[in-house]
Amino acid sequence: MLDFRVATFLTVCKTLNFTRAADELNLTQPAVTQHIHFLEKYYGVKLFRYDKKVLYLTDEGKILYERLNSIRKDEDEIQNELRFKKDIFPLISFGVTMTIGEYAIVEPIASFISSHPEINIHIHYGNTYDLLKMLDDGIISFALIEGYYPEEKYGHCKYMTDDFICICSSNHVFSRIKPDNLRDLINEKLILREKGSGTRNILERCLASRGMGISQFKSFIQAENMHTIVNLVENDCGIAFLYKTAANESLKKGYIRELKLSDFSMKHNFDFVWDKNSIYADITLEFAKKLMS
Repeated sequence: MLDFRVATFLTVCKTLNFTRAADELNLTQPAVTQHIHFLEKYYGVKLFRYDKKVLYLTDEGKILYERLNSIRKDEDEIQNELRFKKDIFPLISFGVTMTIGEYAIVEPIASFISSHPEINIHIHYGNTYDLLKMLDDGIISFALIEGYYPEEKYGHCKYMTDDFICICSSNHVFSRIKPDNLRDLINEKLILREKGSGTRNILERCLASRGMGISQFKSFIQAENMHTIVNLVENDCGIAFLYKTAANESLKKGYIRELKLSDFSMKHNFDFVWDKNSIYADITLEFAKKLMS
């Protein structure tokens, strides 16, 4: 069982505000301050600093947060492990992004379930940003994502690599010229995912590397579901940038076509990510390998 002052420290790390942390913990602010001072004295380092009245973690505080947060999540897993009875099977809780969940992982998961019918599984869906937060908060044990993430912070391994392509309706007629590069598309309506989505993040980075942004396009439609985006493109409502895996069926049926551009050619990984400091990290990696086999 973790010391109660650790819970105070983690809450202050989350809120970066002593008053809000006190409210969440039903403590007085002096009590929260006392807990933090105790930990600073115990570890012999400063954990927080103020800069223009804004609270920040020190470098040492960041290290302690990373380690203690991993221990907190592992403690929850240990409690679940100890509470399992012989007639209650373990629960594996993990997250997948929309694209991966809809197009790239169903068959491997089905195969795993067939081979391990005794295992209980909870699959969470979300964009890359939300899944990483769920992982940090201990809601899921690992995530399968397609977006960018701080690789140094997590354990990770590649699940697969996919082409990132631009598509339009097979019936689409371009108003000016047949597009040769990205800038030839700025008069088109862009259909894209919401902020926090890995798919959108990849597009934004690609555009930024060429001195462009989403705001330069004529207009846009934002949708939080990949099926919706593909269907809108099929109905000639705009163009989209996405993983080829999500567009394969429509491409094969001829409803949409890929736009080949001289300055745009991308591949990107779908990665498993997990808490590298967890005592369950090796078990998580083994499960990931089973899904890849």
